This record gives sequence, structure tokens and C-alpha cells, in this order.
Amino acid sequence: MTRSAKFAAAGVALAVAIFVVVVTRSDDRESAAAPRPSVSSTPPQRVVLPGRPGESARVSDSDKIKAPGVATFNSIDTAFTQMMIVHHGQAVTMAALAPGRAGDKQLAQLAARIGAAQTPEIAWMQGWLRDRRLPATDPSHNHATMPGMQSDTDMATLATLVGADFDRKFVAMMTSHHQGAIQMANDVLRGGSDLQLNEMAGEMAIEQGGEIARMADLSS
Repeated sequence: MTRSAKFAAAGVALAVAIFVVVVTRSDDRESAAAPRPSVSSTPPQRVVLPGRPGESARVSDSDKIKAPGVATFNSIDTAFTQMMIVHHGQAVTMAALAPGRAGDKQLAQLAARIGAAQTPEIAWMQGWLRDRRLPATDPSHNHATMPGMQSDTDMATLATLVGADFDRKFVAMMTSHHQGAIQMANDVLRGGSDLQLNEMAGEMAIEQGGEIARMADLSS
């Protein structure tokens, strides 16, 4: 082999060697940058899920619990909210009659408490509907047939009474009204799906149950 041929062969060999080194280093960099399989996360934990009022808690694995979505409400939630706004409105009207008419000071205070509790609840439910772009009312609802709703005649009669007569009529009407609200709350607790609304309905049922007991004590 001539001297020039030897130099040419050596040059080719050197070029091949350089190419191999470059490719090898490139592969190393890509391998280092490539995502690697993640190490297995913490095993699922056993968690206790509280039940709805009257229901037992249940135990489940943390990886089986799904976070609630945005649109969690159903038609039962919507109907309850639309009707309860009107239902609460009548209770607030009845409570507003107590000042100057109630003979029992404690009953007048209870009436004020009812109005103070249900007025912001009405605003909350109106906001709940507004946030979901739902109508404030449904024309197909017959509000007079809602559990506990008092007739126009009884409402007009209550406004004419004073003293002990007002107290007796008020207790009878508001007790029936509260019992109807609790029934409606239980309906949405059983069939509704909105977590915030369920919480509010549960608290409302407890509060109104306590007010029924208080009115029974005052009238005994």
C-alpha cells in the first residue's frame, strides 16, 4: 500500500471513530433527558366517608374516591331550591307579623330569629340558581300544594289577631310550616346530588326541628 493510501485509510478510520463518539454521547444525553417511569406512589389509604343524615358512614379506598365535578346538581336540587325560596318567603312574612301582635315576648323573639335565619337562606338559594343560570321559579310549580304552606285565608286571619290568640295561631301555623320544610329538605337529601345544597338542607332541617321544639315549649 502506498503512503498516501495509508494516510487516506487512517483518515477514514478517524472519521468513523469520531462519528461513533458523537452518536454515543448524543444517545446518552437523550437517555438522560427522556422521562423515566415514575416510582409507584403511596398505596391507597382506607378512608371513612360520612353518610347523609340518618345514614351510616362507609369505608373506601382513597384511589376510588372521585372529586365532585362542577355540574353536580340534578332536577330535584333545582325544584327544591325554586320552591323553598317561596316557602321561606311565607315564613318570613309570618315572622314579620309578630312585633306588636305577639303576646309572649319569647315567642316574638323566636319569630325574629326565624326571619333572621331564613332571609339570608333565601338570598343564598337565589344565588345558587343564578350561578347555574337557572330560572328563579318554575311556572309549573303549584306553590300552594307545597308541604306546610299556609292558605291565604289563614295568613289574613293571623294578621288580625293579637295577644294570646295570635300566639296560638302563630305556633300552629309555623309548626306546620316548619314540618313541611323538613319534609322537603329530606326529599332533597335523599334524591339531590349537589353537595352544598345538601349541606344547607341538612342544617335547615336541624334548625327548624329545634324551633318546632321551642314553640311546643312556649305553648305548653
